[in-house]
Amino acid sequence: MTTTTDKASTKERLLDAAAELFYRDGVSIGVEALCRTAGVSKRSMYQLFAGKDEVLAASLERRAPGYAARLTPRDEGTLTPRERILYVFEQAEKLSADPGYQGCPFLAALVELKDPEHPASVVARRAKERLQEGFRAQAELGGARDPQLLARQLMLVFDGASARAGARIETLAGLTTATVTTLLDAAGVA
Repeated sequence: MTTTTDKASTKERLLDAAAELFYRDGVSIGVEALCRTAGVSKRSMYQLFAGKDEVLAASLERRAPGYAARLTPRDEGTLTPRERILYVFEQAEKLSADPGYQGCPFLAALVELKDPEHPASVVARRAKERLQEGFRAQAELGGARDPQLLARQLMLVFDGASARAGARIETLAGLTTATVTTLLDAAGVA
């Protein structure tokens, strides 16, 4: 008899394997490779999820809070809006130095899937929208002349830097923070 703990463990293993494989190898990974890496049968996977698309969406949903936490300062209350925005890019620069860095997992999913209605695209788009909204809120608090425009510009820098660093075309050390500083100055963010 399968217990709730066994199902949770199987689900956790599937989501862990999905997060690793989809990030490292892309969303085209097959169900067999996913199940083999997770150490679960395909039957078990299909008892928990309708299919690979649902596993991918669930793995991105599960990853979102941790990813956001890595980009958010722990002592937010002591920082100015400008410092909070710059912190995101400082963290992105640090993350990009990791040898296993493949760029933003949410951007990667969106680019690979190319289907805005795919369940994983919906999850990834929400994660990107939350980041943009965070930028907009901080830009407004910091006195930006056009907080929405600045948020969009910051997303272009974030996603472009992520893609270039993930593809090993560019190293980010100091580049994104310098670029963002210029944008913040031009927008009037104190």
